[in-house]
Amino acid sequence: MCKMKYDAIIVGSGPNGLAAAITLQQAGVSVLLLEGKDTIGGGLRTQELTLPGFKHDVCSAIHPMAMGSPFFSKLPLAKHGLQFIQAPLAAAHPFDDGKAAFLSKSIEETASYLGKDKETYLKLIQPVVNHWDEIAEDTMGPLSFPSHPFLLAQFGLNAIRSANAIAAKFKTKEAKGLWGGMSAHAIQPLCNWASAAIGLILSAVGHKHGWPIPKGGSQAIANALASYFISLGGQIETGIMVKNIKELPPHRVVLFDVTPKQLISIAGAEFSSLYKWQLERYRHGMGVFKVDWALSEPTPFTADACKKAATVHLGNTYQEIESSELSSSQGIHPEKPFVLFSQQSLFDKSRAPEGKHTAWAYCHVPHGSTKDMTDAIENQIERFAPGFKDTILAKHRMNTVQMEAYNPNYIGGDINGGIIDLAQLYTRPAVKISPYRTSSKRIYICSSSTPPGGGVHGMCGYHAAKTVLSDIYKINLL
Repeated sequence: MCKMKYDAIIVGSGPNGLAAAITLQQAGVSVLLLEGKDTIGGGLRTQELTLPGFKHDVCSAIHPMAMGSPFFSKLPLAKHGLQFIQAPLAAAHPFDDGKAAFLSKSIEETASYLGKDKETYLKLIQPVVNHWDEIAEDTMGPLSFPSHPFLLAQFGLNAIRSANAIAAKFKTKEAKGLWGGMSAHAIQPLCNWASAAIGLILSAVGHKHGWPIPKGGSQAIANALASYFISLGGQIETGIMVKNIKELPPHRVVLFDVTPKQLISIAGAEFSSLYKWQLERYRHGMGVFKVDWALSEPTPFTADACKKAATVHLGNTYQEIESSELSSSQGIHPEKPFVLFSQQSLFDKSRAPEGKHTAWAYCHVPHGSTKDMTDAIENQIERFAPGFKDTILAKHRMNTVQMEAYNPNYIGGDINGGIIDLAQLYTRPAVKISPYRTSSKRIYICSSSTPPGGGVHGMCGYHAAKTVLSDIYKINLL
């Protein structure tokens, strides 16, 4: 490792680490970005997990927030090789009767399919679509006085509620089911306060920007971010797993794209007893069990909408989804789990050999689970796509322990960096005026364990870096 002195070191090259590095480098701060693996990206990696020529996204696959992010949307990533592909439909939600609700770029088209729930859907989602840029500015960061208080209050009245409370507004199974699939991305019981927020956001961003697929795989996002960072003068070193802060080369500040558990292990001796106590009390949520498949042909969904969607939510009715998520949160493995399924190769031919296809899916499981959920997931797919099992050429599984081994930020398989419930919405990872500062003046945290939480948007890293820049004179950075 180079021993020169840097203004800032970033530990971890996930989307938040990269966002922090870019923000600081843009401001003229010299930055060294360190990554423990041989390749950058964190959850943004693409590998041949099954057979040669089949490219699978190891973690994140579809990226609603990549274009909806106030930070990423302003970067010249297309000039650094990033291309997004839009499927005809962002998402589909099949039912046992062979029909499917869907999320289209057109909010009118989506709402019209919901029949008597059309006006209810439009009233709920249209204001978020219309004012997403303003809402994103006020919600995707730390708790602060809003720039658009009226719009935020309007959004917050629904976002603060449980997904169950919003579901009660709908009359049809189609609207309820579609809403349930969106809200289940929160990875928590749908009866929890604020569990409606993610459903509102993902629906609105889908109508405004779609749910894009990065051409060639999620690694393409990380590569474009890294390329831009390097073009600004930044430096990246891979294969360096930092286990103790004393291992770092000389620096003025360090930002960690890690969870509280790792932060304690790496730099715990630098913190006050109160701050360390708060980090130790930080809570993680459910884990995920993931499967990737190499397929001989496209997944044979019964519903036509599912053949046009990059993402398919497999959960049937709202009641089934609600039950599945509650069971997993209580330590029970559901027999019919809610499954998030993606079929990128339908729209990105670079993902598989000619004529062949890939599929990607995961379900939520109890924290730290080691149970093999492959059969349960495949049964759910087969339920809505009869004959799916006959198309499987090879498969790759990852339980929660393997997920954490792959990416240490996924504690117990928790891909959100900690549960994002009401109690940890803005107090992640600790109760502080700025969640990105630690009790040490020269150590910051920039991971998804800070607001606004999980997702490929980079806003945690961006706000952490902005905090560092505001502290420049206090810490004699420049």
